[in-house]
Amino acid sequence: NSFIKAISPVKPWFSVNLSQLRRFYARRKVPLSCYKFTVNLGFLGHIALFSFVMHLLTMRCMFLREFVVFGVFKNGDEMDSTPMVSSLLNKLANYTNITQGALEHEEAESEDGIQRVTGPQMGTFIGVFLPCMQNILGVILFLRLTWIVGTAGIMEALAIVFMCCSCTMLTAISMSAIATNGVVPAGGSYYMISRALGPEFGGAVGLCVYLGTTFAGSMYILGTMEIFLTYIMPNAAVFEAESREPTGMQNNMRIYGTCCLVIMTLVVFVGVKYVNKMALVFLSCVMLSIMAIYAGVIQSAIKHRVCLLGNRTLQNSRFDKCEKTELINNVTTPTQLWKLFCTGGIENATCDEYFTHNNLTEIQAVRGLLSGVISDNMWGHYGQYRDIVSPERASDKSDESHYVLHDVTTFFTLLVGIYFPSVTGIMAGSNRSGDLRDPQRSIPTGTIMAIATTSIIYLSCVVLFGACIEGVVLRDKYGESVNGTLAVATLAWPSSWVIVIGSFFSCCGAGLQSLTGAPRILQAIARDGIMPFLQVFGHSKSNGEPTWALLLTAAICEIGILIGSLDHVAPILSMFFLMCYLFVNLACAVQTLLRTPNWRPRFKFYHWSLSFLGMSLSLSLMFVSSWYYAFVVILFSGCIYKYIEYRGAEKEWGDGIRGLSLNAAQYALIKLEEAPPHTKNWRPQLLVLLKLDSDLGVKHPCLLSFTSQLKAGKGLTIVCSVLEGTYMAREADAKLSEKNIKAAMAKEKTKGFCHVVVSSNQRDGFSHLIQSAGLGGMKHNSVLMAWPANWKQAESSLSWKNFIETIRETTAAHQALLVAKNIDKFPTNQDRLDEGTIDVWWIVHDGGLLMLLPFLLRQHKVWRRCKMRIFTVAQMDDNSIQMKKDLQMFLYHLRLDAKVEVVEMHAGDISAFTYEKTLVMEQRSQMLKQMQLSKTEREREAQLIHDRNTKSHATLNDKATPTSDRVHMTWTKEKLISERNRHREAHMTVRDIFNMKPDQTNVRRMHTAVKLNEVVVKKSKGAKLVLLNMPGPPKNKGGDENYMEFLEVLTEGLERVLLVRGSSREVITIYS
Repeated sequence: NSFIKAISPVKPWFSVNLSQLRRFYARRKVPLSCYKFTVNLGFLGHIALFSFVMHLLTMRCMFLREFVVFGVFKNGDEMDSTPMVSSLLNKLANYTNITQGALEHEEAESEDGIQRVTGPQMGTFIGVFLPCMQNILGVILFLRLTWIVGTAGIMEALAIVFMCCSCTMLTAISMSAIATNGVVPAGGSYYMISRALGPEFGGAVGLCVYLGTTFAGSMYILGTMEIFLTYIMPNAAVFEAESREPTGMQNNMRIYGTCCLVIMTLVVFVGVKYVNKMALVFLSCVMLSIMAIYAGVIQSAIKHRVCLLGNRTLQNSRFDKCEKTELINNVTTPTQLWKLFCTGGIENATCDEYFTHNNLTEIQAVRGLLSGVISDNMWGHYGQYRDIVSPERASDKSDESHYVLHDVTTFFTLLVGIYFPSVTGIMAGSNRSGDLRDPQRSIPTGTIMAIATTSIIYLSCVVLFGACIEGVVLRDKYGESVNGTLAVATLAWPSSWVIVIGSFFSCCGAGLQSLTGAPRILQAIARDGIMPFLQVFGHSKSNGEPTWALLLTAAICEIGILIGSLDHVAPILSMFFLMCYLFVNLACAVQTLLRTPNWRPRFKFYHWSLSFLGMSLSLSLMFVSSWYYAFVVILFSGCIYKYIEYRGAEKEWGDGIRGLSLNAAQYALIKLEEAPPHTKNWRPQLLVLLKLDSDLGVKHPCLLSFTSQLKAGKGLTIVCSVLEGTYMAREADAKLSEKNIKAAMAKEKTKGFCHVVVSSNQRDGFSHLIQSAGLGGMKHNSVLMAWPANWKQAESSLSWKNFIETIRETTAAHQALLVAKNIDKFPTNQDRLDEGTIDVWWIVHDGGLLMLLPFLLRQHKVWRRCKMRIFTVAQMDDNSIQMKKDLQMFLYHLRLDAKVEVVEMHAGDISAFTYEKTLVMEQRSQMLKQMQLSKTEREREAQLIHDRNTKSHATLNDKATPTSDRVHMTWTKEKLISERNRHREAHMTVRDIFNMKPDQTNVRRMHTAVKLNEVVVKKSKGAKLVLLNMPGPPKNKGGDENYMEFLEVLTEGLERVLLVRGSSREVITIYS
């Protein structure tokens, strides 16, 4: 019935299906006028529409979502293509500045009872331009821009505005390129940076954006309270603050700011829709205030006058007339101003000396565009704390409360930090990309137009303020010289209250929007799962409100309020936003330079040089604003980056940093390929040969633990295994094996690469890995494997035969070989060995690997408490005392801390080593004798050895195949011949040993193993680890089983043994 009455004035001109309307009303059981509906209009349709809408407004409709009108034009296509005023008004009525995810759309319930949320699709103007404008224009424009102009002067203020606006414009260009390179869902800047630079950078910058938005809320609340306590209700102050005394003023701001924060938090907690409804009101306040400023410039009405005593500005709230005396009824009477400086009557008054000797001057606060005041305000008038504000640059200090004083020492960089928050807010459009009809068109256009518009407003305001307002009024931060009026409000028309009230509601709205948007940024980061400690903040209420995130935001916001000063909070949030802008530019530059195939932004007006310029400008502004805050924010971001890197969830987002890493790796590999590594750069690059059990699990996990303990050299680690069969048949097993190995590596904290190959047999598989593992210069130089336990009891001889073939292949490939016996008894990474020793039995010189390995092990916390002992074997006719001294000197030059012991044995007891490595002690003895040479001779000798070995190693493949008895010589050929001749008659020669019959050789080998094992067990029974030279296998493969017996007897009775076979090159040097 109400509806029929409503349409009765226009009933003849259109018809409505009343039966459908009643069913629509009955099903929803809510006021009919609060829903969409369709009206068919005929002739005079505009009059009917106006009458109907006005009647709905009188019925107090709660909200008018959308009004769809058909039939105004007879041509339907013409109607679809022509926008109507009602559509624009409807969009403005539904305008909101809340970030994506916070917008509560109308819930439309379908006939099946399922609720669906449908969001409005906004265009460039409503969705991007207006939100950016509202975020950029705010508290700094109204409260601090006049003070910045008066303090820095017009030229320096223009420089500040230009730098900050250029930074945001360059960032907007980079952001537009990223935002148009695909769909940007919820998360805004956090999503863009995290997907462009990876989760580490994304998490660090996401928290910076969150903290910046939170501290922005603090700044807006402090601005709201400053307007309220200074310009609206100054009598509401709890603490007296004479002449803006900092402590009293800050305490008032803290008390009222905390109360305001509690109220705003409750409003946000109850429902974002209430904040949403007020967005248009807050935007209107900003626009009306700015229009009032421009209107005041045009009108240039003289509304305020400033009283000066000499060149000192007076607070005119304490007097009504700028006169010392006044004539009342022909009687000279002292004024209120007289009583501030004098005591007693006119005849016998005692006055302030400065008051007596200077005259009063009254000047106009707003002198107008053509007054010439622009020349006085062209350059800066910086002042010290408690200086009196005066027209001249030099000013006096005073503690008297009736002067206008500087409340802070001013300088250029301080003003930059305070001003920069006024240009933030450029992310408002990208944060709402999901609500836009065409984000890839709207975000660049709307953001850049908003920055251009606000930049023009700021630049024009700087010039207009300097050209219209007196300098002392500009530098009067709290308007004390103009009767407690906001400085910018002195220029407003028709009334200063337009700007005061407008700026108050603008700051309120901005604070509410910060408290609404910040929790959702934190919620987006928490739900991404990249930082485990933030998971609790990803939870929300049933309606999607992030309750826990809101509470944390309010707590952090309270920290900013307790600072109690807008000037101190502004540089903090400047740092966080500048860090965000820096990484937005970095993301665009990295993606552009990498030229990844997926980098195809629709926005074409970008270049990597502009991104680098924006990045450099952001970094410069950080240190210009506050170098210590900049260091704190950089350190904070670095800590978050490292936390996500080590503790965060692994995410693969196809980010640019991964592409950059690939390019850097390719470049480094090509550079490594150019030249062989120097001895000083040698480090064990390990190829770990694992065996798998029947379930495809790692058979010896302690081998991986030992690998990580050896990684103090920070070298390459490749963990490999071989499956028998064909790849087509065992593809799934290979992938499962890799998964199991990677899990074991993660458990044992072994960092490296994993690879499983499928081969027809294990021998060929390990051979292929030894030959081809690695890439370019990053190839392995050492092979680590476990001793084949229970090789005697094995049904098949393949295990130990494969083991011996692996030894031969590593020797042929000039790679070191490490064989860990009793590997399951080796300590894990969780163990901590008590006081013990690592014993090295140095029988023959193998390039120094025996001495380097204990040093690397002792860098790990498992072996850190163990001491190093070196045992060397001397023959009976050697000078054992001198050998010990030489070895101690050698270790001293090697910078190794070890205890040296010399064990004397007969030559025949170690003939097996003689068999394999030419003379028994000549190479090692000759090397030790080199230590007795002069420094110049040692350097010449070392260089000669290095040159010879480099040459021989490079041409080795062109010569005869090296035999198993080839070693890296550490002396010249001439010295070797002389040493042979000296020992020829006393000992068995190499030729005699090679001429031995097989049985005699085997007997001699076993005798060597037994004798040497007795000595080793006697000396190193309680050692935590024993390192032994590993003799090579015989040339004749028929003696392989005897070779295994030899090694078994040699290591019998020892708990942990590491057999080491060198790689025919020096790996340790005494030179720096």
